[in-house]
Amino acid sequence: MKVPCYDCNTVTELEVGFKVVSFVCPKCHSLYLTHEDGELRRRSKFKSDVDNFAFTIGNKGFLKGEEYTVTGMIVKKVYPDYFWKEYILVNKRNEFVYLSEVNGHWIFLKEIEEEYDVREHPQALDYNEQEFKLYEYSDVAIETAAGFFDFEVPNTWIHMVEYIQPPLMISIEKMNKVQTTYLGEYISKGEIKKAFPNSILRLKTGVSVVQPFYFDVTNTAIVFCFFALLIICSNWYIYKDQTEQNVFYKEIAFDSNNTKEIISAPFELKGGSAPLSIWVSTEVDNSWANVDVALVDEKTSDEIHANKDIEYYSGYEGGESWTEGGQTQEFNICGIKEGKYHLLITSQKAPEDTRNNVMKVKVVWNQPSSRNVWLVIIFMIVILVIIRFARLSYEKRRWEDSHYSPYSE
Repeated sequence: MKVPCYDCNTVTELEVGFKVVSFVCPKCHSLYLTHEDGELRRRSKFKSDVDNFAFTIGNKGFLKGEEYTVTGMIVKKVYPDYFWKEYILVNKRNEFVYLSEVNGHWIFLKEIEEEYDVREHPQALDYNEQEFKLYEYSDVAIETAAGFFDFEVPNTWIHMVEYIQPPLMISIEKMNKVQTTYLGEYISKGEIKKAFPNSILRLKTGVSVVQPFYFDVTNTAIVFCFFALLIICSNWYIYKDQTEQNVFYKEIAFDSNNTKEIISAPFELKGGSAPLSIWVSTEVDNSWANVDVALVDEKTSDEIHANKDIEYYSGYEGGESWTEGGQTQEFNICGIKEGKYHLLITSQKAPEDTRNNVMKVKVVWNQPSSRNVWLVIIFMIVILVIIRFARLSYEKRRWEDSHYSPYSE
């Protein structure tokens, strides 16, 4: 079909398989309507210059498994200055689908047979056992258009009602006294670009009416609960038969062993990894002592060292007594796995300390700590709480332009 524009002398040519009722020149936006004799006659002209469309008339693209041709484009406006663009696409079977774009976000729409009585603007609609919530109803004006249309492009208001269940929406339009229902689904910018490589797409801003949140909070919570249960059961199974094991105890005399290395008898640890706790006691008084413990793997000769100072000081000053430190210390070598080991223990005290003669050292392979398990679970709970608050903020942004927001304060 070849249509010349009498205003700008532009000729628009496109083969379409439907009856053209309206035509709008893509260059000057003059509106032509089909007369009774079948000829297109100029009716009026759109004055708006809002026409930076993503496509051009005749663009072809492969979308949702079908090849479509862009046959019409419309800019709609809600008072005072809220604009969005709609694109009419037709496949080879002359079936229409629609793309709606606002702020770089896209919605793919198809006409459905369902009819709803929305004269009283009900708060919710049911479709396919899903509840769609009322987002907005408004009177819409067409600011400008371009291309071929199988309906009379109206110069009056279009009454529109929108219901959402992200990523889906139901849009109901009443135009030229005919009510039509559309089912829309959010579609990614990448999918549009893949379908129409030569399109000019705007950057996304804000949150779309039906843009899905980055995470499915319910599914994420289910996955986290599954992993928490798996971690708890695994921890129980690995350590269910493991008990505390005393591996070393000795009273070391400083007189004969000061700074000398003591070698323990070999011992074998069986079970899952657990901390090795070392308890040290010595009667230091206004002095210090030190112990160095090395755990030696008898198979590999690898050593793990731990060192601790034991200090205790006391006095009387300004009419008050004071103390600092203590005569007992406890510390751990963490994550010791099963195997055969021995200990190398070196103790020493201050040379001027003549009263303190003995250091007691006790080493125990503890029952495994479940601290790491609970740290992981607490971390997952924190992540879920963060996601929950992020989702709440996201939904508030989604509904901020609606008069029916459930988050109105």
